[in-house]
Amino acid sequence: MTKILGERFTVLSVNHPMGNYLEALYHTGYYYTMIGVLQVAAALLLLIPRTALLGALLYFPIIFNICILSLSVRFEGSFVTSLLMVLANLYLLCWYYPTWKLILPIKHETAPAALPRWKELNTKFPAMFFAGVGVAVALVMVWFFYGYELMPYNSLKQCQTQCPETDYPAACFNFCDCIHQNGQSLAKCLEAYELSKE
Repeated sequence: MTKILGERFTVLSVNHPMGNYLEALYHTGYYYTMIGVLQVAAALLLLIPRTALLGALLYFPIIFNICILSLSVRFEGSFVTSLLMVLANLYLLCWYYPTWKLILPIKHETAPAALPRWKELNTKFPAMFFAGVGVAVALVMVWFFYGYELMPYNSLKQCQTQCPETDYPAACFNFCDCIHQNGQSLAKCLEAYELSKE
């Protein structure tokens, strides 16, 4: 709704990689508004059982884009949640596969029923599903905490809190300054960090 109302999505500094991206996105005019409209439309469609498949199809490219963006700039605000939302959306698309597979360019012998009936479902499903969800959440959390050597975090102070725990504290402090004080790109700051470790 913030996007539809034409307001800024965040108060991150433009020196932060995500803040820089969102500020540029904000200045795209009606493109920014259109993204908000599509997000709200997808949410409403997902809430109605009859239109949930359409909502999942509409939402998948949106959340996949947000996930890739969050991972590429190491944005802690949606680093974990966006990845879990992609997994949830993939689950919905898999659940509705009997319905949408008919549009794929593969040979179909007969048109199946839209969705499996409750009587046709296996009783092992809930246990397997929740075990899979637990494993997925655990893997995402492990990746979040141990997948990257450095994170830019949302502010200089937050970024600097990770430095005493690293093997190269001085290089880490320089990395944080590079991002939050100098406004350099994440790639350039990581390159400088690697060079300063040597």
